[in-house]
Amino acid sequence: MPFTVPYYIVDVFAESKYAGNQLAVFLDADDLTSEEMQRIAKEVNFSETTFVANAPEADGSYHVRIFTPESELPFAGHPTLGTAYVLQRIRSREPIDALTLRLGVGPIDVALEYDDGASEAPSRLWMRQLRPTFGAEVPHTRIADVLGVDAGDIEDSLPVQEVSTGLSSLIVPLRSLNALRSARPNRDKQLELAQAIESKAILAFARDAVEPGRDLHVRVFVESLGIPEDPATGSANGALIGYLLRHGLYGDAFELRAEQGYAVGRPSLLSLRGTRKSADDYDIVVGGRCFLIARGEWFAG
Repeated sequence: MPFTVPYYIVDVFAESKYAGNQLAVFLDADDLTSEEMQRIAKEVNFSETTFVANAPEADGSYHVRIFTPESELPFAGHPTLGTAYVLQRIRSREPIDALTLRLGVGPIDVALEYDDGASEAPSRLWMRQLRPTFGAEVPHTRIADVLGVDAGDIEDSLPVQEVSTGLSSLIVPLRSLNALRSARPNRDKQLELAQAIESKAILAFARDAVEPGRDLHVRVFVESLGIPEDPATGSANGALIGYLLRHGLYGDAFELRAEQGYAVGRPSLLSLRGTRKSADDYDIVVGGRCFLIARGEWFAG
């Protein structure tokens, strides 16, 4: 028999409404099968859609599943923050300091920050990501061919390297904002590379920015997940934090503002905090603003 599932649309990593990365959050989703979740995610056609269990666990955490239009993911950044925002606004309806989401990679803690007395909605949310792991390096000439840039546009003193904080990304350091803006990825070559390495996302960055007061410009290409370019992604930027710490680009502790999404007309702003406590102990936190855009009911079953 058909039934309805409530859903909410939220902008994540957005400094204003209708920017950032859009997310659909389905609450009370226990009656949906995995196949129905996948079909809905494909019909919604955002980069990711989340499905939340009817009730929290005994410890107060929420079981959440994340789907792209093509597959389920164990972790992704903007769905984590956006889902926590919806749970605070719709389920709690009052300021709370933290939420724990149980994802495929395990529990992820989200901290909620509020402007003093200004609103019951969080002004910014922060998620602490898993300790990074560092994987294979890709030759500069190969990734240059994939991205449609010159090998000389890649910083020769730094590697092109896979990094994961729950979801692996290939990190590409470019010399200039102009080089990053000129990248024109080749779809077939991206798909070929994705079959050869673990990472399905390519994060290219430049230590320069379009807007004043920002530190980095980032572009993320995820053709292998059916998304040519992602307007904002917390998981890939978490991997970027690990990369920056490992290679000492901003020292052993920093807070940076990374802009993303300009090439696809959805400018986004991510806050990146990183601390290297020891050779293999990193603290990685990604934050940003969210805005609730719409709500509705989905007919399922």
